[in-house]
Amino acid sequence: MSGTPRLRVWDLPTRLFHWALALLVVCSVVTAQVGGLWMDWHLRAGYAALALLLFRLLWGVFGSRYARFTQFVRGPSAVLAYLRALRTGGAAPQAGHNPLGALSVLAMLAALLVQAATGLFANDAIATEGPLAKFVSGSTSDFLTRVHKLNQYVLYTLVALHVAAIAFYRVIKREDLLRPMITGDRTGVAGEPARDDLAMRLRAALLLALAAGAVAYLVTR
Repeated sequence: MSGTPRLRVWDLPTRLFHWALALLVVCSVVTAQVGGLWMDWHLRAGYAALALLLFRLLWGVFGSRYARFTQFVRGPSAVLAYLRALRTGGAAPQAGHNPLGALSVLAMLAALLVQAATGLFANDAIATEGPLAKFVSGSTSDFLTRVHKLNQYVLYTLVALHVAAIAFYRVIKREDLLRPMITGDRTGVAGEPARDDLAMRLRAALLLALAAGAVAYLVTR
């Protein structure tokens, strides 16, 4: 409803990160399946994804309120308490990530970092290899290639769980988790709004430039 108070939860850099990373993951999967000359684009998508992931780690420290790890990462007791409340219907909507969602975020970031990092050393035994493969032995490259291939199934599982969770909250809990990641605003939650001004966006641009520069240095050695 138009009169419902809205709370800015997700700043623009966080939203752009989310959707850009999703597109890069799709691009990586498609280009890997097609193979051939498309492997060059697979590598480029991997580099871009790694830059975004490094940015997100920095943004988790220097970003706005709800993007910071200290705001949403909780211990096991908080996760168990939230699960009990969820089971009994007493889990109230939260402005940022709830304790269970925080685990999903950490798991996704970890799996994507493993995928991007191992890709730097991987090879396809034909004509394509990661830019850092030349710095390790063939057996090490082959091992990291196996990890890279196996980890894709971890990612598929996490993505499926992520989509299922969004559907569960939308249908069962009547909470729309998708729209806020588009508009940045949530309704029906209390809290302090996230800072999302020009200065914050310039900070994000600087951190992204640092992350991209680090990846560019790695892949051009």
